[in-house]
Amino acid sequence: MTLTEAQNLALVLKYGALPIPFKRVEQTNVSATLGKDSLSQAKTAALIALLIVGLFLVVLYRFLGLVAVAGLAIYAAFLYAAVLLLNVTITLPGFAGLILTIGVAADANVVIFERIKEEVRAGKSIRSAVATGYQKGFHTIIDANVVTVITALVLFAVATAQVKGFALMLLIGTVISLVTAVAATRAMLGLLAGFRWFANPRFLGASAEQHAKFLQIDFMRRRYVWFAMSGAIILFGAVSLGVQGLNLGIDFKGGTQVNFVAPKPVTQSQVVAQAAAIGRPDCVCQGEGKAYPNGGYTKFQMRMKTVTIAQQNKLTDLLRRNLGVTRTPDSRVVSSSFSSQIARSAILAVIVSLALIAVYITLRFDWKFSVPVLVALAHDVAITVGVYSLAQREVTTSTVAAVLTVLGYSIYDTIIIFDRIRENVPIMRRASFATLANVSLWETIRRSLATTFITLLPIGSLLIFGGSTLQDFAFALLVGILSGAYSSIFIAAPLLTIFKEREPEYRRRIGVDVIERGIGSRGSAPVPAAAAAAVAEANGEETDEPEPAVAGAGLAPGDGASSRSQAKRERRRQRRRTRPHGRAH
Repeated sequence: MTLTEAQNLALVLKYGALPIPFKRVEQTNVSATLGKDSLSQAKTAALIALLIVGLFLVVLYRFLGLVAVAGLAIYAAFLYAAVLLLNVTITLPGFAGLILTIGVAADANVVIFERIKEEVRAGKSIRSAVATGYQKGFHTIIDANVVTVITALVLFAVATAQVKGFALMLLIGTVISLVTAVAATRAMLGLLAGFRWFANPRFLGASAEQHAKFLQIDFMRRRYVWFAMSGAIILFGAVSLGVQGLNLGIDFKGGTQVNFVAPKPVTQSQVVAQAAAIGRPDCVCQGEGKAYPNGGYTKFQMRMKTVTIAQQNKLTDLLRRNLGVTRTPDSRVVSSSFSSQIARSAILAVIVSLALIAVYITLRFDWKFSVPVLVALAHDVAITVGVYSLAQREVTTSTVAAVLTVLGYSIYDTIIIFDRIRENVPIMRRASFATLANVSLWETIRRSLATTFITLLPIGSLLIFGGSTLQDFAFALLVGILSGAYSSIFIAAPLLTIFKEREPEYRRRIGVDVIERGIGSRGSAPVPAAAAAAVAEANGEETDEPEPAVAGAGLAPGDGASSRSQAKRERRRQRRRTRPHGRAH
């Protein structure tokens, strides 16, 4: 609307037929120049994010990366079409959601490509590996993206108008990324699989040996070390919350916030003097950006108690006359009643999101899987809030949006790990659950790290190039996603192991470190320890001759295995390769 139209609407609301007095609860003024600058910064962040994500995919997956880049181009075209068809109004947080969905689209490709590389290492043809990779990766992608959609829907239902744009763009981008990853890239790979030059595993970055074997450590044995590290971080955050609390913005406290840009550096005392002239000497002034030698800044944020329209107009005149401000200041007014409503909505959104995620995980897996997921999500929220308190970053509605987004992204890696654990359960019938969880982590940790890193790339672009408006939002995402990657590996999986080891079936296997050949990155993982034979005989299963090995699941096999034992292992390995995990054709 124009200013005249907005004033006419206010008059209608105030003097219309309804006997309700008009009361201003929120007002936002964005000058054309500041809005243009913010849009330019968001566009720069989006282009740089798209470039570095595409470069990372090509470096990591070679020709598959080129296919993924083509899929991202198709995704961008579909997203642009959806914005036009649905007549979506792009807010600045909405632009942040658009940038973030670049990582969503790339994550789906990473999950599929890692599956394809596993099947290629197992000896399958490229065409068969592509088909099997999509078949096995599809359910994982669905589970992970459904959780993101849940958080986006909850955020859209309870958020304020500006954050609704972010939630809507995240929702649209997630759905479109699912279509492009499953349909577009699969069609391209299916077409290319018919060419002979495409059948070279090295061409796809799927050599026989998997790199980064230093990541294959005994995660479960050190579980209490990981718990202690997380506890220490959360304790520091709790102490900070008790001592200095959170730096709540006007979204939660109410008041007036004014942002302006001066043509030359001015000091904070000069800005405070202008606020005192309108009767607000308690104004909190904060310089932003580069600090000049005289202690001045050119960008300022002023926060004070709610001012009237007359006081706000007088402040604008004082800034222009005394400080030489030429651009109209960007201002926002939030009443105390509206801020309390936002706080209640934020708490409700977090609780509802956690409940819906727990229900979904219980339906897709088991309730014992949902408990570690909830603990890991609570861990991520606690660390994000604690870091915000330590850093004294301003908490706004965008911060709440970032925390809810973290709930969706944090569970992405957890679902990947839990899905592999579920696949390995019917295969590793003799191993303890700790060994089973370790092997599942070894098989998926490269994928988890890749999806985390590829999501951090667009967030880093937002943090560096997105401008002050989006930097706090990007900071919350950065902390939350790093915490989510940590909790998936070091909190959720060990907690699941503790729960499952209480079951009678796994209790009797505690301490049995047997890892069969063909498990753990398809033959590239560690091999059985000597304890396998005794457990297998007790279960009435076919046994192999024991191999000498040092204690621990991650050591190299002995050299004294008999030829008959080797033949038995080879026959079992061939049988596994010819059927999906745990199910016969």
